[in-house]
Amino acid sequence: MNRSRQQASGQVDDETKLPGFRPLYGQVRETLVDRLIDGSWPPGMLLPSEQQLAGELGVSQGTVRKALDAMAADNLLVRQQGRGTFVAEPEDGRMLFQFFRFGSDDGARKLPDSTVFALKRCNAHAGERDMLALTAPAQVWRIDRTREMDGRTMIVERITLPADRFANLDRVDPIPNNVYGLYSQQYGLTIARAEEQLKAVAANAADARHLDCPAGTPLLEVNRIGYGLDGTPVEWRVSRCLTDGFHYSVSLK
Repeated sequence: MNRSRQQASGQVDDETKLPGFRPLYGQVRETLVDRLIDGSWPPGMLLPSEQQLAGELGVSQGTVRKALDAMAADNLLVRQQGRGTFVAEPEDGRMLFQFFRFGSDDGARKLPDSTVFALKRCNAHAGERDMLALTAPAQVWRIDRTREMDGRTMIVERITLPADRFANLDRVDPIPNNVYGLYSQQYGLTIARAEEQLKAVAANAADARHLDCPAGTPLLEVNRIGYGLDGTPVEWRVSRCLTDGFHYSVSLK
């Protein structure tokens, strides 16, 4: 049946099939995410009711509920029965399962402790500019740290951040274990998603010193870009990991 006949008969294709169409709840979601980005809704804030938001935005309560459900599925909001909906705070438990993918071979999942051994502000090299979408001249912070699990150093990593988005980072003492909490609470930057690449590498001399292993020991390198709510790169992280007794896991759907 062609479109003119469909229109004449009142049978029009579902608009979700039109090119470029965005469902209304998706548009509402983007509007609400903007409130997280600009700081109008800070971490931990109790949101207005679905009814209030529906009235404010001129949409149905069901559309608002669907938008909030999508944000909760992305770990941007937390639903608490009997209390309401809150802006998510990047607490350790959520970060453990959303962003830290290592666990011990006995099945235990725990967040490692961290020790920062270097923090420097430097001119960004070409690779850093590429990874963080920066233009020359630009400066970055480089955080070098080790991570320990069950009393054993398992990971050595470098975190690179755009200096202009993390003013006075050198005044933060100590750099906390949960850096995503620091980004959110002190700088208003929420890591909404991350992309990772995994590669098998051999420990170099620096890795061997920090991980207390022979040079040449097989390591798993995890190369991660963390993106903010606005889709811009916020963090480049390279982690080099021992895997004897530990493994990287991910659920695929």
